[in-house]
Amino acid sequence: MNTEENQETKADSPTNSQKTISSDDEIDYSVKPEFYDPELDNKDQLWVQKRRKGQYSDAVLSCPACFSTLCLECQRHEKYVTQYRAVFVTNCKIKNDLVAQPGIKRKRGKRGKGSSETDAGSAGETFKQVCCSTCSTEVGVIDEEEVYHFFNVLPSES
Repeated sequence: MNTEENQETKADSPTNSQKTISSDDEIDYSVKPEFYDPELDNKDQLWVQKRRKGQYSDAVLSCPACFSTLCLECQRHEKYVTQYRAVFVTNCKIKNDLVAQPGIKRKRGKRGKGSSETDAGSAGETFKQVCCSTCSTEVGVIDEEEVYHFFNVLPSES
């Protein structure tokens, strides 16, 4: 290649700072972007109020992985402040095959590995695992009375 061709290819290169144009120079700020709605927060607030039907909630619960809304109306646990209970939920699925019994503890072997034997505790209540229907992250459990108990969620002020 001769030197003239080499200089032309360098001038066309995006790494040449003299030829690079900022993308800000190409944006026309006089036109409002079509993806922006200044009234969106007000619309969202009206939607939530309509869903709640005037009921009070301690928090709005979201999935910690994908931020999907899980519950608009819940009650915070009195003792464990990071846990919530609710009856009406959205974006949740119940895993019927996974059952947890909180009254039963596993015995430990010599090296600390879990053993298949269990203590003969009270049968107690059985809980089914509840997951986010969007991303399948475990967010809580549901009891026999169909009350959801959330422990792995992001609460926000309602």
